[in-house]
Amino acid sequence: MDLRFLGGAGEVGRSAILVDESLLLDFGMKTETPPQFPVGGFRGEEAVDPDAVVVSHGHLDHVGAIPALLSGDSRPPIHWTPPTRDLTLRLGEDTLKLHGGTYDCPFTETELRRVTQVSETHGYRESFEAAGYAVTFFDAGHIPGSAHVLVDDGETRLLYSGDFHTSNQRLVAGTTARPEADVVICESTYSDVSHDPRGDVEERFAESVKTTIWEGGTVVVPAFAIGRTQEMLMVCEAHDIPCYVDGMGVEITEQFRRHGGFVRDADALKRASAHARIVDGRDGQRKRIAEQNVAIITTSGMLSGGPAMTYIPEIRRRPVNKIAMTGYQVEGTPGRNLLETGSAEIDGRVMPVSAQVEQYDFSAHADREGLCEFLTDYRDTKVLVNHGDRCEAFAEELAAEGFDAAAPSLGATWSVGD
Repeated sequence: MDLRFLGGAGEVGRSAILVDESLLLDFGMKTETPPQFPVGGFRGEEAVDPDAVVVSHGHLDHVGAIPALLSGDSRPPIHWTPPTRDLTLRLGEDTLKLHGGTYDCPFTETELRRVTQVSETHGYRESFEAAGYAVTFFDAGHIPGSAHVLVDDGETRLLYSGDFHTSNQRLVAGTTARPEADVVICESTYSDVSHDPRGDVEERFAESVKTTIWEGGTVVVPAFAIGRTQEMLMVCEAHDIPCYVDGMGVEITEQFRRHGGFVRDADALKRASAHARIVDGRDGQRKRIAEQNVAIITTSGMLSGGPAMTYIPEIRRRPVNKIAMTGYQVEGTPGRNLLETGSAEIDGRVMPVSAQVEQYDFSAHADREGLCEFLTDYRDTKVLVNHGDRCEAFAEELAAEGFDAAAPSLGATWSVGD
C-alpha cells in the first residue's frame, strides 16, 4: 500500500492522503492569506483524480477543497457520515461567499451542487466498499460525525485517525474505538500539551462568566461555529448562564440537532438550543445586546471576522466586561494579538481593549496523554505522525518509547504493509 501525503504532513491544515493513487482520504484547505490547498491538488497535469474519496470529518482543514474534485468529467463517489456531508456543503457555501470567482476559491457553485450527486453516507462500524477497499468508520470523539477511517485492501489494514479526542465533551463522547491495524496515521495537534480536566475548565469558565454578569458586565465568547459553539451553549445551559448565540453556529446547531444519533445527549443539546436566544442582527440588535448582562457566544473563534467583530468594539472600553476565548489562537490572528498585546484590529484599526481577556482550553483534540493512550494499543504497529506543528519531534519521542514511528514530509510517498 502506497501513501502519498498531499497535505497535513508537518502542518495543521489542507489534510489530504492518497492511497495507491486511487483512494483519497480528506481534501482540505489551509486558511491563510491566500488559502493553501493540497500539493498537486486540482490544477495542472498533476491534478488529483481519485476513484473514490473518504472524508473523516467536517472541518475546513479536512473538507474545504472537496468540491474542486468534481470539476471537468470527474465524479468520484464521496463517502462520509451524514453530519460531515451537511457540514461540507455549508462550509462550501461560506467559501463561495468569501472567495467565489477568485483564484482563492478552488471550485464553483456548480461543483458544490455536484457534491450531493456523488454523496454516499454511512454510519459508524458499517463497512462499505470504496475504490476496491473495504472501509469502516469508527467514532473519533472530535465533533459530531467525526470518524477514524479503517482501510483494508485484503493484506494491509490502514487506520487513519483523523482528528480525535479520548475524553468526553458535553457534545460528543471521547473515542473508545481501537480497531486492529497494521499501519496507523495519527494526528499530533496537541502532542506537547496536557489539557486540564474538562470539568475543571468548565467550572472556571462558568464562575468567571457568572461573576462578570453579576458585576454588571457583558461577556463575549468567541467560538468556532462547528463544535465549539454547541459545546459552549451546553455549558451555559448546564450552569444557568443567560446567553445569546450569533453567527454560523446557529445554523450548525440546528444541523447537529437533525443528526441526534451522532451527539452524546440529543436532549441536552435541545435544551441548550432552547436556553439561548438567537441573534438575527437586524435593526441594531447586536449593539443593544452588547449592553446587556449576558454571555454572547459568537463566531469567529479567532476574531478574524464574523459578528464577534461587531461586539468587541462595543464592549472593549469597560474593564468590567470580558472576552472569554475558548480555543487555540493561531499566531498572527487578531485573537492571538489580543491575548499578547491587549489590542484588537477592528476595521483595519488597532484599538486598545480595556475589557478583561481570558483564555480557556476547550479543545476537541486529544492532548499528549490522550494521544499516547490511543497509541498504546498500536505499539507493534507502524505509526505515521501527521497533522501537527511538531510531527517529527513527536515521532522521535514515540520512537524513543519503542514505537516504530516516523513523520512523513509534505508530498512524500510511503510504502507500508505487505
